[in-house]
Amino acid sequence: MATQPDLFGGPVAGDAQAPAAGRILVAGVDEAGRGPLAGPVYAAAVILDPDRPIEGLDDSKKLSPERRESLAGLIRERALAWAIASASVEEIERLNILRATMLAMRRACLTLRHAPASILVDGNRLPEGLPCHARAVVGGDALEPAISAASILAKTARDACCLELHARYPQYAFDRHKGYGTALHLARLAEFGPCPAHRRGFAPVRVLLDAGVAGRHAGHEVNGRQKARRGDAP
Repeated sequence: MATQPDLFGGPVAGDAQAPAAGRILVAGVDEAGRGPLAGPVYAAAVILDPDRPIEGLDDSKKLSPERRESLAGLIRERALAWAIASASVEEIERLNILRATMLAMRRACLTLRHAPASILVDGNRLPEGLPCHARAVVGGDALEPAISAASILAKTARDACCLELHARYPQYAFDRHKGYGTALHLARLAEFGPCPAHRRGFAPVRVLLDAGVAGRHAGHEVNGRQKARRGDAP
């Protein structure tokens, strides 16, 4: 049975069934949320089942929010294995965004309930400490279905996190800009100052902090170690 990920909790993974004997399992991996000024960075890993194809997989950025959500449900239902992971704002500040992204990717891979024989990672870099052979694929989210599936899970998980951030800090409108440095987000930052979910090492946030602009907000801190999250598929 599939479970809903804890937006700020530990690893979430799921599997549909035991893979057929002798089948070579290939996982696709992608991230979401490297560029925003706030919130965790997310990653997902997916092993697709060739016997249960999913039509319409593509780079998540090319899909409407409604289509992403629909496909995310099918991925969790039909994939042989999937996992979603994150690295916290605290980890982004301590490690830098690149290393935090690699950490989230590694967490997702290590959380898969079936061990892949090979891993395909979107982009031109590979996380350290992967459990098997891996290959970086530039533009892989539009080329490799497993990476496309991972991009969809990572994006929908981060979007859900941004809705939770909006509930905590509605004055920043995280539901509209998802943490990216839009004109609206920058205006709200200037008006209210950074909240605990903002990445203090990112220039627009750092400039305000250096100028002594303190955040005027209510809510809970978003900190602590963000790991991977998982849930079972039927």
